[in-house]
Amino acid sequence: MFPKDLTLAPREWTERFFNIAGWTQMPRGGHFAALEEPKLLAEDIRAFFRPLR
Repeated sequence: MFPKDLTLAPREWTERFFNIAGWTQMPRGGHFAALEEPKLLAEDIRAFFRPLR
């Protein structure tokens, strides 16, 4: 979740409708995270897949 995203759904609500495998509250960024905070997004993606190697 990026703090300036277009929609900010509470985790409890989201878990009722989706199978959440990972949840990260980012310190900054918004809807276009790949353009705004590419390093934060890339590290979060790497951290998610690291245990699956």
